[in-house]
Amino acid sequence: MKILFLTLAKIESIENQGIYPDLLRKFRDNGHEVTIVNPTERKYKRPTKYNSNDGVNILSVWTTNIQKTNLIEKGITTILIEFYFYFAIRKYVLYKDFDLILYSTPPITFTNLIKYLKKASKAKTYLLLKDIFPQNAVDLNFIRYNDLLYKYFRAQEKTLYNISDYIGCMSPANLNYILNNNSEIERIKVEVNPNSIDIKENNIGNKLCLYEKYKIPSDKVIFVFGGNVGVAQGVDYLKQHITYCKSINEAFFVIVGNGTKFQDFKEWISRENISNVSLIKDLPKSEYDEIIGLSHVGLIFLNPLFTIPNFPSRILSYMQNKIPVICATDKNTDIGNIASENNFGFSCITSDLDSFFDYVNKLLNKDLRTKMGENAFEYLSSEYNVEYTYNKIIEKINYK
Repeated sequence: MKILFLTLAKIESIENQGIYPDLLRKFRDNGHEVTIVNPTERKYKRPTKYNSNDGVNILSVWTTNIQKTNLIEKGITTILIEFYFYFAIRKYVLYKDFDLILYSTPPITFTNLIKYLKKASKAKTYLLLKDIFPQNAVDLNFIRYNDLLYKYFRAQEKTLYNISDYIGCMSPANLNYILNNNSEIERIKVEVNPNSIDIKENNIGNKLCLYEKYKIPSDKVIFVFGGNVGVAQGVDYLKQHITYCKSINEAFFVIVGNGTKFQDFKEWISRENISNVSLIKDLPKSEYDEIIGLSHVGLIFLNPLFTIPNFPSRILSYMQNKIPVICATDKNTDIGNIASENNFGFSCITSDLDSFFDYVNKLLNKDLRTKMGENAFEYLSSEYNVEYTYNKIIEKINYK
C-alpha cells in the first residue's frame, strides 16, 4: 500500500522515537511505501527539499512560520499552508498513486488539499485527531464565536471531518466531544485511536554525570515537566504550584522545553529567586530522554479554561520511563482520570494547589513511586503501543 502522510511535525528521520515516526516506521516495516510531507519553516532558512531517508520519502516544504511564533504569522500560515503543500506535492510527488492519505490536526485547513488528493488518487482518508481547533482558541480567548475568523475555521473543521473516511480520536472523552458537537458525523467513522509509541525500556547511563551536566540536585525527588511552555499548559498555575511546594525540601522541579511563556518563566525564576526549580531550554530528543530518565515523577499541566479534552502525548515518555504522573488539568479531559483509575498517577484541577501539594508529598515515597511506575509501563504496553494504532488503521482501511 502507498501511503501519504501530511503533518506539521518536523520529521527528518523516522528512526527517532515519537508518535508519528513510530507509526510511519511500523508501516514501512510491514512493507508499505510511505511518503511524508511536512513543513520546513522560514526560520530554519532551508528551501523545499525532497529525498529518501530510512526507506521513506520525505518532502520538506518551505513555509512561513507556524509553530512557536506570533499569533498573526501563525494564523496566516495556518490558512496558507495547504497551498504551500499543494504546489510542492504537484511538483515532487506522484500524488495519483496513493492508497491511503493519513493526516493529523493541527491544522484543520488541509480541507481543499485532501479533497483534491482524494479525488485524484481515489485513496482512503484517515484523520489522526490531535487537536480540536478553533474551539481551543476560543477557550483561551484568542478568538471569539462571533469573529469571522472563527466562522471560517469552524467551517474548515466541519469539512475536514466530512471528507475523512475515518477519524481516530485520542481518548474516549475526545471521541464523545467530537460526536456531541458535530451531529452530522456518522458514529461508524469515529474511533478511539490514541497517541502511541514503539515501546522500549530506556536504560540511562551514568546518572551522576547527568545530574552534574544539567545542574539538577541528585539528592532530591525530581518532578519533571517537558514540552511546550505556553498558555495552553497553564504555565502561570505551574508557577503557583512550584511556589506553593517550596516548603517540601525533598522535591525539586525541572522544566524542559520552549514556547511563548518560556522567557516569562525564566524572568519569574530570577525575579522571585525561586530555588526549587531548574528551567532548561529545548533539547535534542536524546538529551530530553536523559532528563526524563533521571526524573522520578512526570507532570501534565493544562489550562483550566479548556472545554475540549486534550491528551498531551508527553505522558507517554513518562510512562515508558516507569515514573508516575500528576495531572493538573481542566475538568473536561480524561487524561487524569485514566491515570488515577489505573493507579499510575494522581489527578486534580489545575488551580487546586492543596491537592497538588498533597500528591507531591505522597510521591516522595519511593515504594509508591516504583509501584505506580510499573503500573504506568504496563498500561502503556497494553493501551498505547504503536502496534495497536497501526492495526486499527489497517483494519478500518481493509474493512472499507
